Amino acid sequence: MRKLAWVIAVLALAGCGEGRDVEAPKPKPAATSTPSAAAAPQWAVEVRGETPQAVSDLTGWLIEHSFMSTVVREDGKDRVLVGPLSSKAEAEAKQEQVTAALVRAKKRNIEALVVDFPPAR
Repeated sequence: MRKLAWVIAVLALAGCGEGRDVEAPKPKPAATSTPSAAAAPQWAVEVRGETPQAVSDLTGWLIEHSFMSTVVREDGKDRVLVGPLSSKAEAEAKQEQVTAALVRAKKRNIEALVVDFPPAR
């Protein structure tokens, strides 16, 4: 069984270098967006607990339950955000999903709030 695993690994890695002499297509520059699209507010769902909890534990739990999160540092504190989402209605729907998953997992003292997604710095 071990030899079979090695053979498969070697064969998989042998094909990794094929086509190196072919130049990869260069990405095209992004088209400039209209000012109204750039100014459109973005929303997120902030997940936080009443008791201090490790950010890695919370983000790991969110990933396990199919919620992609972002950690944002503001004023020396880490905030765990699910998003950005394009509309407040979409953020409220995601908030309900996160809250339902928290209830199913019997996670207490953790809340999900709809907030404005912080602008990129």
